[in-house]
Amino acid sequence: MKKKVRWIVLIPLLVVISGGFGMWMITSKWLDDGLEPKANGSNEYAIVLGAKVKKGNVPSLALRYRLEAALAYAVENPHVKLVVSGGQGPDEDIEEAVLMKNFLLENGLAEERIIVENRSTSTYENLLFSQELLPDDVDSVTIITSDYHLYRAKMLARKLNWDTDVVAAETPKVVKAKVRLRERAALLKTYIVGK
Repeated sequence: MKKKVRWIVLIPLLVVISGGFGMWMITSKWLDDGLEPKANGSNEYAIVLGAKVKKGNVPSLALRYRLEAALAYAVENPHVKLVVSGGQGPDEDIEEAVLMKNFLLENGLAEERIIVENRSTSTYENLLFSQELLPDDVDSVTIITSDYHLYRAKMLARKLNWDTDVVAAETPKVVKAKVRLRERAALLKTYIVGK
């Protein structure tokens, strides 16, 4: 009888552990796949995804890294226009996109190369509302965001019938483990729900 009880407990436990390991492996592959294809300037538009703005209208480290990556890419590809995308969260004093535009202007990017999308509150909305600002014939864009965030952004862009290439911004080391774990859950949710 004791053996039977042991197996009743052990089998579900093994199933859960195996399932968890499988999900970890799948999401690890997705996170790696997000880093390709690297952008080469072939797209006219690049969408820079917003991130938290701290008190005093200071970009979070994640947002700063995204902006630095976007600026470097724009300097390297002077024909590319940047869509800065992000609305105002309940604990932010300014729209992310406005802060992003100001940062780029202060660092020498011409205003005519910046398009502001300041309504979005999610990655899906970043892309959807940015799409509304671009010409109807645009079917391929560059996505600029944190390295861990690229695959989910690409998944969502596919739902909008966009081809994509990417510019990966470094993830701040201080939050890397936390955001990558959270992103794994978000990837599974997006895969199942679609947004």
